[in-house]
Amino acid sequence: AVASADTIARRQAQQADRIEQGRQTGSITWTEGLKLRAEQKRIARTEDAYRDKGYLTKSERRELRSMQNEASASIAEKKYNSRERAWFLPRVGK
Repeated sequence: AVASADTIARRQAQQADRIEQGRQTGSITWTEGLKLRAEQKRIARTEDAYRDKGYLTKSERRELRSMQNEASASIAEKKYNSRERAWFLPRVGK
């Protein structure tokens, strides 16, 4: 159970880093970044709700993995959709 918790947390951190990297390079726009970070928060809230009883069941881990897979696909889609932040707009928000 500890290993799965570490895996979930590590993947959340990696996805947050991918979003921030995309924001810094301009490949993820400000509004896209907001939506992607909201998706990450939803996953974290779901995980917290599951952990309230002290552990994760196999089906809960599977659901969290599925949510993370969808989030990863969303990040990739936003990062490579050719929309870029206009050069004159500031880089804001994490």
